[in-house]
Amino acid sequence: MKSFKSSVSRFFSSLSHLAAGFSEKKLSAIKDFLHYAGIPLLFALSFLAGTAARVIVQHFAPPETVPTSASSSSWGLSFQEEGKTPVGNATAKELAAYNAYYAADSSQNKIYLTFDCGYENGNTPLILKALKNHNAKATFFVVGNFVKDNPKLIKEMVSQGHIVGNHTLTHPDMSGISSKEDFCSQLEGVEKLYKEVTGESMTKFYRPPQGIYNIKNLSMANELGYKTFFWSLAYVDWYQDKQPTREEAFDKLLKRIHPGAIVLLHNTSSTNGQILDELLGKWEAMGYTFGTLEEF
Repeated sequence: MKSFKSSVSRFFSSLSHLAAGFSEKKLSAIKDFLHYAGIPLLFALSFLAGTAARVIVQHFAPPETVPTSASSSSWGLSFQEEGKTPVGNATAKELAAYNAYYAADSSQNKIYLTFDCGYENGNTPLILKALKNHNAKATFFVVGNFVKDNPKLIKEMVSQGHIVGNHTLTHPDMSGISSKEDFCSQLEGVEKLYKEVTGESMTKFYRPPQGIYNIKNLSMANELGYKTFFWSLAYVDWYQDKQPTREEAFDKLLKRIHPGAIVLLHNTSSTNGQILDELLGKWEAMGYTFGTLEEF
């Protein structure tokens, strides 16, 4: 309050100096005006200054990274330098608090292969063959209907030493599920189907459908004993009527590969089925080896 009174006093003093050359009559009129309008004018100027400051701060402030428990976010990446880990919309440290990951330590030339499996259209056998040719192990994140419809493929994945992970029972937007019971049923539904096919318990690795998540989801998955895996390299390979060409696929997947990458590919992509054997060879020629998510 003292500061405000001081500002008012300085304001009146400045205006008084400006008015020194006016006639007594005009000076009196100015003083009357200042008496009734000066303070409201100062309030108006202060409000405008404050508003301008807020706009500037909001414009230049960095965006929020990890969403709040009530909000959701789609996993996204910004590739800023070739051969380097991209920037995610959450940091590795923030995700690690919930046993969630999107890339590994970049000090080793090791990459991690993962496939999202929504249904089967004939490309998974080609993918399994390519992986076997290079002795590369992968994690296949499967939905409920894939397990039910393709028990032989599930068994082949297991027999070749691959991990079968959980991509939920019905592939919903999991961020819209607030009940732990409903969240749990989406994961347990796949666990039961997997055990019916293999006789074994499922490895508790989880990937949110479409990469949509919120803090509550990550927390619930962690409480259920799951590790959540996003990715640091992917490309648009899921449109059946608009598959990328070989050249487009190699351009994205070779330029953006980096040490510690978790690679996301879709098993339904005919391009992936056709190029995977050659792609793995190219990555090996670049000095990369293949790790497994069990290392996290």
